[in-house]
Amino acid sequence: MQFGSRRKKLNTDIQTELYGHPLQFYGQPPLENISLTEFETFAVERLKLLKTIENLGVSYVKQSEQYSQKLQSEIKNLNFPYRPEADDRKIQTGPTEYEKRRKDHISHFILRLAYCQTEDLRRWFIQQEVDLFRYRFNHLHPTQKLEFLHKNSLQYDTVSAEEKVILKDKLVNSSYAVSGITVEGQDFYKVPFQDALDLVRTRKVYLKAGYVYIPHQDIVTIVLNDFRTRLSKALALTARSLPAVHSDERLQPLLNHLSHAYVGQDYSIQKNVGKISLEQIDSLSVKSFPLCMRQLHQSLRENHHLRHGGRMQYGLFLKGIGLSLEQAMQFWRSEFVKGKVDADKFDKAYAYSIRHMFGKEGKRTDYTPYSCIKVILSNAPSQGDHHGCPFRHSDPELLKQKLQVYKVSPSGISQILELVKGMHYQLACQKYFELTHNIEDSNFSLSHPNQYFVESQRILSGGKDIKREMDTPKRSQENSAAKGSNTTHEAAANPSQDLADMTDEQIDSFFQDA
Repeated sequence: MQFGSRRKKLNTDIQTELYGHPLQFYGQPPLENISLTEFETFAVERLKLLKTIENLGVSYVKQSEQYSQKLQSEIKNLNFPYRPEADDRKIQTGPTEYEKRRKDHISHFILRLAYCQTEDLRRWFIQQEVDLFRYRFNHLHPTQKLEFLHKNSLQYDTVSAEEKVILKDKLVNSSYAVSGITVEGQDFYKVPFQDALDLVRTRKVYLKAGYVYIPHQDIVTIVLNDFRTRLSKALALTARSLPAVHSDERLQPLLNHLSHAYVGQDYSIQKNVGKISLEQIDSLSVKSFPLCMRQLHQSLRENHHLRHGGRMQYGLFLKGIGLSLEQAMQFWRSEFVKGKVDADKFDKAYAYSIRHMFGKEGKRTDYTPYSCIKVILSNAPSQGDHHGCPFRHSDPELLKQKLQVYKVSPSGISQILELVKGMHYQLACQKYFELTHNIEDSNFSLSHPNQYFVESQRILSGGKDIKREMDTPKRSQENSAAKGSNTTHEAAANPSQDLADMTDEQIDSFFQDA
């Protein structure tokens, strides 16, 4: 993919080839120049869409009416293609639809670069893209489906009228939503059974001599298998090309950032300073802290110490809920001196890092509280650590015991553990929120520990809470990808100042050198 200060329009032939149909297999990469700003904007908006698809896929039955309505609304809001016209020729030259399809095409390839880097990222990306493809294919007009199949060389043998008459009863009895009246009036495709294992497994098709007879409305299963296979191979090839991409100093920080991106509310701007007292923290930790922060608070109270990873994760969370620098100093000092750290040692070894969190030392970067994605994907806790996500990093049996201690019902624990088993860690935390607040639907998509706190306070106080203003501009984990790029280079040039990424030993060495 090329980049430049100005975008050039694709010529008419390429435009017709790429965007002449509302759906594509993304076989041809983009060939135009785009700016870095457009690069980031497209990527973040597609990431928002894919995360919505993930949440809806667990909260609702896929392809149900409620699922489709919510997904259509999100696709429309983010200005991606949806609900194509029956006669697509009327709109394929229209600038609005062209821009939607162009954005869909380019954003897919950008996220390919970001999500090809590990097996977990590839698996997540494929699943969400397949779900999005299924929704779009199912909403195509029948003539558009046939056009798509022909365009992509998906030519399957159509069952003859004579064979349909012979197999009529078997097709009716084995095919979902097919009656004797409609057998003659619709196409059936004869496909090798290994290409339709999902349909065979659910007994939705007639199987004979190694072939399955698929009614036209179920052909989506075959198309999805093809799409999944193509995308999986494409991601493997993209991963092989990453060294060349990473040699571009503009792209590497952007792509690394996207794979860990947080695309929700900004909690770095403190608007609630002074509204939380230190005396309230114990009770708030039980009522309104997510499990990760409740775990850190409990460990701090018991051991009077947290290692670096825990201090950063919990300290920035407390900053986000409204603790001032002075309160933070008092909180950490009072707790540490109860353990093996006297006041003098605290001032020499720990006070600097607390001021650093608030942007008062070093690069004077005002650090942002960690999002769920950062907590889940950052360095995993080792022995003696208490940071991280309990749903991601805890042994399932230990997690079960902890939930029992916190009086979560047995059925609720089963639901949470099932989500954890499916690697839906944020959704498991959201289920924990619903169970501990006695609500059936939280009506928000959890993506940040501070969001958990804000929503909890809203519910517990009947809406009259300290919830921060919702007109705060949204952003990624850094102020922008460009800023993230600068921060990355600064950290590389002077790693001793980036305390967020330093170990305890490195920090001790830093203070000794200072």
